[in-house]
Amino acid sequence: MAEEKKFNLLDMEDPYKEKKYILTSEEKAESRFGKLVFPFPQEDNEVVARGADEDYVIHPQAYFRGASQIPGSEFNQSYQIFVKPFFLDRAQHRHVKDEFLVFLGASFPNVFDFDARIEFTIGKDEEAETFVIDKPTIVRVPAGVYHCPLNFKEIRKPVFFLATLFTPMFGGIYDMPDGTTRELYYNGPVQCKYNKNKKCDSCGKCLQESWEK
Repeated sequence: MAEEKKFNLLDMEDPYKEKKYILTSEEKAESRFGKLVFPFPQEDNEVVARGADEDYVIHPQAYFRGASQIPGSEFNQSYQIFVKPFFLDRAQHRHVKDEFLVFLGASFPNVFDFDARIEFTIGKDEEAETFVIDKPTIVRVPAGVYHCPLNFKEIRKPVFFLATLFTPMFGGIYDMPDGTTRELYYNGPVQCKYNKNKKCDSCGKCLQESWEK
């Protein structure tokens, strides 16, 4: 009786070993799926508010800017390593799609080596709840739910922070003092609207202006 041959994925050979592509613009152009592969550019996203030092986070940083980098993408993502306390996001806002926030230790390779205290608020006014994050945590912020402030209050060991928003570009909906709402989208470091010699520091002043200005 013939011995039954067992199927084992680990024993399979690579049927595509002769079809390897290097991420050059020429080879990507020749490849059917090359447009789906995008090397991370290095960024120095120095968004700093109220005169805080820029060394709160490791430089350079990595960001996936969604559809502007891989056309058709329906999410964007940031990857930051915080090494000092920093009040990251003061303004409450909401998104049109779900957002996920991941907090892990950055003392690689053990991402559970975590020693920090982070405060994050979900909800608005009397419904608001502030959560203390002092261990590896993932937070889902459903579409339409107000959230923030997000404050990295104590950083005793580096924290790896990953934010994923399921929209082609990062953006939020903010309530204005006059009762209206305004959408703000951000696609990387940009120059300040009022001072061309500095980058945006998220002061929020431009949110009070009309889009035509």
